[in-house]
Order: sequence, then C-alpha cells, then structure tokens
Amino acid sequence: MRAVQSSRSCTDVRLLEGLFNDCFYRSHHTQVIGGADEPFYQPARDGRAAQIHYRQDFLRSLLHEVAHWCLATGARRKLPDYGYWYQSDDRDPTAQLAFYAVEARPQALEQLFCDALGLPFSASIDNPGGDIEPLVEARFSARIAAHRDQLLARGLPARAALFLDGLRSVAQP
Repeated sequence: MRAVQSSRSCTDVRLLEGLFNDCFYRSHHTQVIGGADEPFYQPARDGRAAQIHYRQDFLRSLLHEVAHWCLATGARRKLPDYGYWYQSDDRDPTAQLAFYAVEARPQALEQLFCDALGLPFSASIDNPGGDIEPLVEARFSARIAAHRDQLLARGLPARAALFLDGLRSVAQP
C-alpha cells in the first residue's frame, strides 16, 4: 500500500476513498464509491471491479460499508449486498431484532475505524421511524462493545487490519 499524503483532513471522504482503493483495488478488485442514495455492495462482474457504494458523502456510511466488506467471507462478496436483506425504516420489532443480530459485529469494526480517526462513535439503530425501547438499544450497544473487545483480543481479519492501519497513518499529524 502506498502512503496517502495530503494536507486535507483525514475525515475527507475522498481521501478515505483513495486510501481504500489503494489498499484493495489491485488485490481484491474492489473500490468504494460515494454518492449513493442508499448503500449497496455490487460484486465484481463482466470484468468490472466490485463496488461498495456508500450513502451520499457521509463519512460514517463509508466506514460502515467498508466494515461490512472487511468482515464478509469470499462467498458473501460474490453476492449483491453480501446476500443480506435490507428493510428500510419502520421495521417491526421482529425485523429490528434481525437487524441487531447482523449489525453488532460490523458496527464494532466501524467503531475501531472511528477511533483510529478520532471520531465519535454511536450505535446506529437504522430505524428512525421505529419505536426502540432504551433497554433494547442499550443491549445492542453492549453487544457492539463485546464484539469490539473480541476483535481486539483475537485480532482483526486481514482486510480490516490493513484498512485500520491505513486509517491510522492518515490520522497521524
């Protein structure tokens, strides 16, 4: 990976897109692209690189979508949106629990990415229209913390470790 040198802030999404693409375009034929109305992962096809689309130019969306990619297995990276379902706002309680089940680990990695950049992190329940009980939200935050601790204790997957190192390098003064 070549070092990304810039006088721009490490929270500049274009700088972080470049960092990701420098880390993974050649090795994994994958690129990250902002400006999407909704985040989406498109696997490589017809000679085109796989694409991680993140919402508009939101830094947290970039970090979150990269976290999903870093954790996805090779089989999942061959499927649109890694083979997961996505249900928009106003989920019922059962669908919201399913969301919590698949989101704690990616959000734990996203938190490590935020920490590397010195950004505040808060859990995303991704259901602004829903009525979420504070206790349920607190349990979800605790699951994120437990997964973060496991990642730190056991070591990050290789792609996640490489991207985290890159984030730390651009965050250094």
